[in-house]
Amino acid sequence: MPIRRSRVAGVACFAVALATLRLEAQVTRISASRVAEIVGVLADDSMRGRATPSRELEQAAIWVAEAFRRADLRPAGDLGGFLQRYPLGGDTTAPNVVAVLPGRDAGLAGEHVMVVAHVDHVGVGRPVDGDAIYNGADDNASGTAGLLALAEALATMSPRPRRSVLFLVTSGEERGLLGARWFAEHPAVSLDSVVALINLDMIGRNRPDSVFLNGWGKSEVAGEVVRQSRHHLELGLAVGPDIEDRPLTPADSDHWPFQRRSIPYAFFYTGVHPDYHRPGDAPVRLDADKASRVARLAGYTVVALADAEARPRWDKAARRLNVSDDR
Repeated sequence: MPIRRSRVAGVACFAVALATLRLEAQVTRISASRVAEIVGVLADDSMRGRATPSRELEQAAIWVAEAFRRADLRPAGDLGGFLQRYPLGGDTTAPNVVAVLPGRDAGLAGEHVMVVAHVDHVGVGRPVDGDAIYNGADDNASGTAGLLALAEALATMSPRPRRSVLFLVTSGEERGLLGARWFAEHPAVSLDSVVALINLDMIGRNRPDSVFLNGWGKSEVAGEVVRQSRHHLELGLAVGPDIEDRPLTPADSDHWPFQRRSIPYAFFYTGVHPDYHRPGDAPVRLDADKASRVARLAGYTVVALADAEARPRWDKAARRLNVSDDR
């Protein structure tokens, strides 16, 4: 019997090690070159800063939707497509882009881990040194690139995560979280099914060895991010609390409408910089290697949350402050 138990334990350890190697092989597909490629498209001068609304924002949304289609993700927008439209007044609307990677576990596939990034920026503005296009490479082509590269990597996983993963690329963030607010009120899936949310917003500037976490100490989601960073030291990322966060989370990015609806979250952010909301936020100044490593950390976290037996829990005091009963 001891020999048989030893063999069983050995087989189990081998299976875990093999699964870990497979996961790492998939997540490492989130490469600096892919992030740079996506940012180069979305933050090119031809996109004229992707204001909400604008023709260029529509082009960006269609480009993101096509990337989801190529990754063989399931569309979750309006009328069976990837786009979800929301009103801006009169006949004017703007797009969100929504896709789902179905989970493999019949008992958990009806639950979702949500990954969010906004694709809009502030458009064309006052010239600075003769440049009037506010490209928004870091804010937030970087987060959108991280989300897309993560989606592409997870779509190739075998086996897939146990829970489903919902990818939401919003617009209107710079105008007051318009797309995220609309989706929270008109979700593609029941928000009760969303166990956790990861928000990627401005993930490619400042020191190469650190990332800030908004939501620090507020739920077990943040704790999972820290655990993954310690397990994956090859990423070279120290995780620390976002100094701009408060006990009552400010409405400063797209996690906020969902956090108010009791979804525990973590917001990955690498900090403000002198090019924030200026023409200097251009692809040439983005640290694509850092952004790809932040996205990989998000990827490991998403898989851990999707495969966990239990939903992550709020800290009780943080929940009292941050969840609205009247929404």
